Amino acid sequence: MNNAQQTARVGLFFLLGLALTWVTFETLSDGKVFKDRGYILIAGFESLKELKQGDEVRMAGVKIGSVEQTRLAGSRRAEAVLRIDPKVEIRSDATASIVMAGLIGTNYIGIDLGTPTAAALKDGSEIRTKVTPDINAIMSELGNLGQKLEGALNSITGAVNGDGKTPGLFQKIDKVVSDNSEKLTVTMTNLQDVTAKLNKGEGTLGRLINDPKLHDELVATVTEIKTAATDARTFVTNAQAIIDQVKSGKGALGALVFDEKTGTDIKNTVANLRAVSDKISRGEGTFGKLLNDDTIYRDAQTLMKKANTAIDGLGDSGPITALGVVANSLF
Repeated sequence: MNNAQQTARVGLFFLLGLALTWVTFETLSDGKVFKDRGYILIAGFESLKELKQGDEVRMAGVKIGSVEQTRLAGSRRAEAVLRIDPKVEIRSDATASIVMAGLIGTNYIGIDLGTPTAAALKDGSEIRTKVTPDINAIMSELGNLGQKLEGALNSITGAVNGDGKTPGLFQKIDKVVSDNSEKLTVTMTNLQDVTAKLNKGEGTLGRLINDPKLHDELVATVTEIKTAATDARTFVTNAQAIIDQVKSGKGALGALVFDEKTGTDIKNTVANLRAVSDKISRGEGTFGKLLNDDTIYRDAQTLMKKANTAIDGLGDSGPITALGVVANSLF
């Protein structure tokens, strides 16, 4: 009986050890002892930033694989071999980067989703990568920035307080105030007088500040000036439009300036008018004789006098007698 119980206990402990060994192995192998372990992708970086074997590979925050191996590939390149879940497809335009899980956490590979229309990466392909800021580099930059700020503050402190040999800003201001105290007093007095006059409404500025009517008139004047400026811009625009029409040969003025036929016609008309005026001045033609020959004028005047005499001699004569009188008077 004792031997049987002891044998049973040994067998139970043996089975329990096998179970623990199996659980440990499954845990270390990520539960993929007899499963398809997925496909391989290569991610190249200048520095892997403490990335190590077994670190996670995530897409959109979800674990999709792990880092199977890290290795050097040349003098300026390090590679991380990624084991990706076979159910997950990674697009060819996706980008991998090394991300920190926290200030004291481990690093992991983060992959973006890419575009849905891009082809999927195949086993053994290389994925695109991008460099992300390293916490060590950031801390180093912050340290350098702190040193620069400290130097700048020391310079400002020296400029304000002085260095013992050269007076600082406060000492210079104090000296300027001390040397010009009388002038500053006079200036302050003048400012008080000016402000008092302004409060009383004296002077142009004082009236402008205290007289609402003057303010309204000034605003109205400014409004009129703006209106006049608008009208001037409109006039200039219209004038420019007219000039454009003239340049394009449109309208009477445009035709006069740019149409050669119209210019020629005008020249011929002016020449004809000049010829007519020359003939008239020389007394040629009926109109020229009428203007330049005094005989016609005198004959017309004599005829008018005879007509007046005939009309006066009509009197009470009958029509036939009157006609005879007129004929005798005129001819």
